[in-house]
Amino acid sequence: MDDKENVRVGAAIRRRRRALSLTLAVVAGRSGLSVPFLSQVENERARPSRASLERVADALGTTAVELLCAADARRTVEVVRADHSAEPPGVRRLVKGHHQLHALEFAGDPDASGEFQHRNDELLYVTEGAVEVEAEGRAYRLARGDTLFLSGGVRHRWRAAVPDTRVLVVAVAEHIKAESE
Repeated sequence: MDDKENVRVGAAIRRRRRALSLTLAVVAGRSGLSVPFLSQVENERARPSRASLERVADALGTTAVELLCAADARRTVEVVRADHSAEPPGVRRLVKGHHQLHALEFAGDPDASGEFQHRNDELLYVTEGAVEVEAEGRAYRLARGDTLFLSGGVRHRWRAAVPDTRVLVVAVAEHIKAESE
């Protein structure tokens, strides 16, 4: 592991520990590592070995690979231009690459034939037009400016209710396991 990657792994470990409302002492007890060492890792002053990282991951109920993915050592600033070609037609990826944030823009008439269920939370924001959504046995009609939040695991389907509808969908990426409190 290089230094930049380890810096971000410490932050990923801290985020995960705090999301689980665990103290350093609890993680130390579960992992067999010392509180001072874990504090140094989280504060970017120590580099965990692969074995130590796996012990920490086990203590946090995840894997070393997931911590490394959550670390995402690259500090990225990227512009996606409005004229970026859509694949498939009517769909435009707003965040490129393998990141924790997943965002798409749907334009025109999205295919309403399928039912969706995502592991992580999702937000639908109607930028133009109107959308009809079915979720948890209820029907919702969203107009321009409306937002619908769906927690992970909610089965849903949606379709454009009027021509020229645009919907922004933002979610925690599927490769990240979001934990509920």
